[in-house]
Amino acid sequence: MSRTIRRVAGTGAAVLLLASCGATGFDPDLRGWMPGALNTADAAARAAPRPQPDSRGIITFPGYQVVVAQNGDTVTTVARRLGIDASRLAQHNALPPNAPLAAGQTLVLPQRVGATGGTGVATGAVRDPFAGQPAQGRGTAPAAAPATAANPAQHTVAAGETAWSIARKYDVGVQDLAVWNGLPTSMSLRVGQRLVIPVAGQKAPNPTAVTTMPGSGSPTPRPPSAAQPLPAENTEPAASPGPKAPATDLGATRTAASSGGRFQMPVSGSIIRLYEKGKNDGIDISATAGTAVKAAGRGTVAAVTKDTSGAPIVVVRHDGNLMTVYTGLDGLDVSKGDSVSAGQSIGKAGRGGFVHFEVRQGFDSVDPEKYLN
Repeated sequence: MSRTIRRVAGTGAAVLLLASCGATGFDPDLRGWMPGALNTADAAARAAPRPQPDSRGIITFPGYQVVVAQNGDTVTTVARRLGIDASRLAQHNALPPNAPLAAGQTLVLPQRVGATGGTGVATGAVRDPFAGQPAQGRGTAPAAAPATAANPAQHTVAAGETAWSIARKYDVGVQDLAVWNGLPTSMSLRVGQRLVIPVAGQKAPNPTAVTTMPGSGSPTPRPPSAAQPLPAENTEPAASPGPKAPATDLGATRTAASSGGRFQMPVSGSIIRLYEKGKNDGIDISATAGTAVKAAGRGTVAAVTKDTSGAPIVVVRHDGNLMTVYTGLDGLDVSKGDSVSAGQSIGKAGRGGFVHFEVRQGFDSVDPEKYLN
C-alpha cells in the first residue's frame, strides 16, 4: 500500500517536526504541516463520529444502509441475521460469502432492510429532517437522495487506490475513513470494496432522529416502498480479477535527464507507479519482502518516524538542499543522526510488495527519476 509523503520540509524546523512525530497521529501526506493555503488538516479533522448502529448492526442513511459486523461474523451470518441473500450481499461488497469479518467492519447493503429484516415498506408518515424531504405517505417510495451531510457518499475502490489517496480525494482524514469503515490497522483495501466517506465539518446524522405523525408509533428508519424497487446493478463478481497493475519497465521509464543522476535506486526493481505532482509525490518500486533498502546517496539520517500503521519512515538529508524519503519498510538498520554512504543498507522492504521513494528539493517534491543514475 502506498504511503505517499507530501510536502516534506527540506530543512530547519520542518525536519524537527518530522522527527518529533510518533507512531500515532502521523499523516503520511503531511497535510496541515505547512502554513497558509497548504493546510487542509482542519477540515479533515472535523469529521463527525460514525453514527451508532441499531441492535442488528444497521446504520440507515436516506440513500442507503450499511451493517456493522460483530465479532465472529461472516458475510453469510450477517445476511442470515438480516434476512437477505448472502450471495448478493457478498457480491455487492466484493467478498466471498464465507469471508470472515472483523468486529466493526462495515458492509454496504444491496437493498433496504426494514425493522424486522428483509426489504421494508413504509408504515406511516415518517419525515427525515436531515434529508430535507417532505413527509412520505403509506406506500410512497422516496426519491434517490444525493450525497449530503445526512447521506454520506460511497466510494468503490479501484485498482491502485489506497486509504490515503481516497482520503485526499475527498479531503477527509485517513483515520476517520478507517473508523467509519472498520478498516484494519494496515489500512488494506480490496478492489471493489465499498467505502462510506465521512462527513467533514458537520455532525453526522442520528439515524433514529425522525419525526412521526401523532399516533403513528415509535420512530423507525424510513424504508423504501416495495412499489419501486432499487435499480439493478451490474456488479462484477468477487471472483473476477481486477485490472492489472501497470508493469512499467525500469529502463523504459527513464528520460534523458535521468542519465548521470546523483542518486542510485534504493532497491533493484521495476517502477510500478510513476511520479505525479500532488497525487503521488514519489515513485513506487517493486521489492520482495526482506530485500535490503539502500541509501540513494551519501547523507545524514534527518528523521526516523512511523506512519499510522506503525511502518517505519526514513528521511535522509543530502547536500544541495535535497532530501530523500523511504517508506514501505519493515526493519531499520539506521537511527536518526547516522551518516550513511550511497548504497548503505537503511532497512528491509516490508510485505507490501514495493518501496515508496521520494526526492525533495526544499519544500517541494520533484520527480525522482530525474535524479537517478
